[in-house]
Formats: sequence, C-alpha cells, structure tokens
Amino acid sequence: MAPKKGLMQRLDEGVVIGDGGFVFALEKRGYVKAGPWTPEAVIEHPEAVRQLHREFLRAGSDVMQAFTFYASDDKLANRGNESSKKYTCRGVNDAACRLAREVAEEGDGLMAGGLSQTPTYLSGLGKAKTQKEFQNQVDVFVENKVDFLIAEYFEHIEEMEWAVEVCVKSGLPVVASMCIGPDGDMHGVTAGECGVRMAKAGAHVVGINCHFDPFVTLDGMRKMKTALDEAGLKVHMIAQPLAFHTPDAGKQGFIDLPEFPFGLEPRICTRWDMHRYAREAYDIGIRFIGGCCGFEAYHIRAVAEELEKERGNLPKGSEKHEQWAGGLKMHTKPWVRARAGRDYWENIKPSSGRPYCACMSKPDAWGVTAGHSDLKQKTMRTTDDEIKALQQKKK
Repeated sequence: MAPKKGLMQRLDEGVVIGDGGFVFALEKRGYVKAGPWTPEAVIEHPEAVRQLHREFLRAGSDVMQAFTFYASDDKLANRGNESSKKYTCRGVNDAACRLAREVAEEGDGLMAGGLSQTPTYLSGLGKAKTQKEFQNQVDVFVENKVDFLIAEYFEHIEEMEWAVEVCVKSGLPVVASMCIGPDGDMHGVTAGECGVRMAKAGAHVVGINCHFDPFVTLDGMRKMKTALDEAGLKVHMIAQPLAFHTPDAGKQGFIDLPEFPFGLEPRICTRWDMHRYAREAYDIGIRFIGGCCGFEAYHIRAVAEELEKERGNLPKGSEKHEQWAGGLKMHTKPWVRARAGRDYWENIKPSSGRPYCACMSKPDAWGVTAGHSDLKQKTMRTTDDEIKALQQKKK
C-alpha cells in the first residue's frame, strides 16, 4: 500500500476539505456545555465524538481534527470548570487524538491537533506563560504522531505568533487561522497584515476561521491574499467559517450578536450557500476549505460536491443525495417534483417563518479585548453579583 499523502502534498496537488463544527453540534446533542465550550466529551462520551468524526469523514472531510478546542489547562480550569483537575490537559488532548486517529484510519484522512487562544493571554500574563500552555498541548500531539498542527481561533495576531513559534518547533506542518473578519484583529491589525505576520512566523498555511459567515470570511481572505502577494510570501490558504449568516456582525463577529449562542438557528446557511462558498473560495486560490461552528456534515458534503471535478470523486455521503435536488424527482407530490433542479435551489430566498422578527440585529459591541480588566480570567465560578454588574453595564 502506498504511503498516505501528507497535508502539504495534498494542498500542492489539489483541494483539502476540512471538517465542521464540534462544539456547537455536540452542545445541541447534550455532550458539551455552552459557556466554557470545553471538550471533556472526548473522555466522558467518546462514542459521540467518534460518531461526529465519522459523519464528517463520510461527508467528504479529508481531515479529522482532534476535538481539542479550548483544551489548554488554563481554559479547563477557568471560571469554575473542574475539567483540568478531573481529566487534565494531557488526558483530554490524548483522548481526543486517539479518537481522531481511529476515524482517520477508517478512510484516507489526516489527523490534526489544534490549539486555541488562552485565558492566560487574555489576562495579560505574558509570553512565557502563554507559550507554556501551548507547549503542553503540542507535546501530546507530537506523542500521538499527528499529521499536522492547527493554531486556530485567535483574535490577536500577537498571541497567534506565539502559538506558531511553539508549533514550528515540532517540525510538523503548521496551519494558522484567526477568528477575524475583513477589519482585522481586536487590536487593530489589518486582516492583510495578520496574514503576512502568520506566514513570517513560520506557518505553512494561513487564513481565517469562525466568527463570521462564509462570505464575510472570504472578504477577509481576499484582503489577506492581496497582502501576501504584495509581500511576496508563498503559502497556502485556509478558510473555515461559520455556517450562520452574519452580515450585521461587528468586529468581534457572531459572539456580539444578541442571538449568540442559543438563537442562531434562523441564520443557518443552506447547503446551496455552501456550494457558492466552496466555488468562491476555490476561485480565490484557497485550497484548504472547511467549516467551523454550525457546519454540519451536509454542509461539508455540499463543499465536496461543488468541488467534485477538482477532486475527482464524490464522498460516500453523496450516495443518498442526488446533486441539485435530483432525488425530488421521486417525490409523490408534483409541486415538489417541480423543484428538482439547480435553478430553483440556487436562486431561492428562504423565509424564516418569523413574521415579527427583524432580518438584522444590533451587535453588543462592548469593545472589550485583551488588556481590559473585564477580560481577566479566574478559576473561581462567576458570582451572581458579578453577573448583575455585567447586566447593569449592558444597559
């Protein structure tokens, strides 16, 4: 059997499809707690995590990303979370890697270990302590022989550079992906400059994930690509956006929207939106195309189906899905059979069914970011008095 191709070879030769969102999908299914969004489910409910990996693999994902989002020790111990004591950073990351590797080997998948921004950075504790949090995770990833590393969900380029420095020392390919939009990071660094700085720090693949919908994300990616080209930097690009429409989101993305996190369902992108996203991303030159929060397996399948020609195959998940609604030709109702065609679905403007709801929201836009006293993290649980103070401030 020929050896499995690595990430960089696959990107040089074609398209790599990422997976979708784990924290939101598993929260809805009762395995992740909204608020901390930490991944102790890899130990408490491994069968749920394993099944979600399998759904993404069947839908066309080439990457099984270990469910290690927010799995640093400081996050696992933040604001009353006891997962650091119960399971430890090492325990959570090791379990996540083993699950991802198991499913990756059921197909031709790669396995990645992922880092995210830390409470240590947000609390202003400095580079050495922040990088120690990253190193604790990277050590486990290296021991588990991950195929590459992903530093994702960073709001500040400075912390991202610190993460990339740690990742590069592993000798593995490094993907760096920030949760920013076209306006750049939370300290005012432009999207283009963020891309340049990630590449100069040593990342092999750079881009944007989370916080914004596919099309806002791609606006940011266009700025990033322009800056990379102007700087003469040759790196691959990644996009892994939300599956929620966010045209009204502010600089901090969907977490500023009043619907976050429990009222976002009316904003969900359709599979047809994902066809458009995949095509636009590919045309920009992005070759690592996936999704983040809200992305379900059918969204990833739509990406794979749109890029069938470029990839030379369809995923197993397409066996029960004729493209552009072809399966509706078998429907009993004639008006539904009449919808069996690309022109109908590519041009539909879905209604929400909520006659008293606005189509846009007003973001909270507190402007609080690293360095602000309200973002200093602690191990003790947030008190009711602290919540009341925040609610007064919100008014």
